[in-house]
Amino acid sequence: MEILQDTGMTCLTAVLSIAVLFLLTKLMGAKQVSQMTMFDYIVGISIGSVAAELATELEQPVKPLVALIIYGVAAFLISELTSKSVRARSFVTGKPLILLDNGIIYRENLKKARLDLNEFLTFCRMSGYFDLSQIQTAVLEHNGHVSFLPKEADRPATPTDLDLRPKQSRVQVPFVMDGKLLEDNLKKAGKEESWVRRALLKQGYQDESAVLLAVWGEGEKMTVFPMKPEAPKREIP
Repeated sequence: MEILQDTGMTCLTAVLSIAVLFLLTKLMGAKQVSQMTMFDYIVGISIGSVAAELATELEQPVKPLVALIIYGVAAFLISELTSKSVRARSFVTGKPLILLDNGIIYRENLKKARLDLNEFLTFCRMSGYFDLSQIQTAVLEHNGHVSFLPKEADRPATPTDLDLRPKQSRVQVPFVMDGKLLEDNLKKAGKEESWVRRALLKQGYQDESAVLLAVWGEGEKMTVFPMKPEAPKREIP
């Protein structure tokens, strides 16, 4: 009986920790997930550790719960402070470091960033630069990513360079997902269900149930992906 009670209490505190983590993540915003600063990283680890303790603490779950809330509120307050104060933002998130500029690699900034030359070259290759002479400037951002500015002669040509005036593309809107029409998206785009079904019929689909995904950008054509495609004709080696 005691084992069942302990198991039930563990399940309850685990669900509670998940709920609190979800609420705190919503409070702190998506940046905590996608672009962590050093402070976000520290808080994230601490919150995860406290949440695990909350899930297994059966005698006094209130203590880790309070700690969890304090960490979350602290992260939110720091985020608010850095959004309003340039000095606070510079102190908490740090400043970008120029690693390479105009043919010069700044060794001192590499040391500050705790990067060696091999790691720097890896960042270059990952961004498509196998020839360092093509790079005008390389900057280490506060979130750990390295941004590159190519030399003008080595950057891709743009329509402006070619004196072209291409028509601006629109963000594609999904009209069908998993075989079902998305009525809200249709209304926002000013399209009718009958229009979608006619467009599908032109591409050989009897109705939306045979469609995994259908997206529309502009004009009279949709990009459609079948629900049950044929097996790939080739394999990736």
